[in-house]
Amino acid sequence: METSKQAPSSWNVPNALTVLRILMVPLFLWLLLVQGGQDPVLRLWAFGIFCLAMITDWIDGTVARKYGLITDFGKIADPIADKALMSAAFIGLAIIGGPGGLPWWVPVIILVREYGITVMRLIVVKKIVLPASKGGKIKTVLQTVAVGLLLLVVPVGHLGISGLTVGLLVVAWVILVAAIVQTLWSGMQYVVDVSRALKQAG
Repeated sequence: METSKQAPSSWNVPNALTVLRILMVPLFLWLLLVQGGQDPVLRLWAFGIFCLAMITDWIDGTVARKYGLITDFGKIADPIADKALMSAAFIGLAIIGGPGGLPWWVPVIILVREYGITVMRLIVVKKIVLPASKGGKIKTVLQTVAVGLLLLVVPVGHLGISGLTVGLLVVAWVILVAAIVQTLWSGMQYVVDVSRALKQAG
């Protein structure tokens, strides 16, 4: 007689890390925005919190998959934590503007795509569930690196080495443009995959 496998408890390390990441978001945003985002020390702290949050994202996913600790709570809370952190980063950098910040069209393009796809997932989830694509993962990596570099612009600029600051900005924007292209491409690819899956499902 087969026995059904007991679902893991929601009280586990991956979910605790996810909650911790959510709690980091307001702290990160405050550190980024206080004093107009131009204090090099606070900006460096914001960079550290951002990196720590992204590390917890990798750890909780790895641990959950390795030890079978994937829960319904985690499936909901993990993407919420990811979206909250990246939204805070892009919107915060747009509020700051100027060197080391962003023009508003960047977060508009990226976040409209991100939340649009999220809504689509919720609409079709009862019929089909598509796993995260390789393109989506590349998009996340590019966005993360671009944000991280932009967070460092003010601390590096405080050193007074103009060439280094300009170089950092150039690299950050090259990666950011690649992130925008990959964000749009992966979004279109997801729409195509959903359309195909729905047709196959009748």
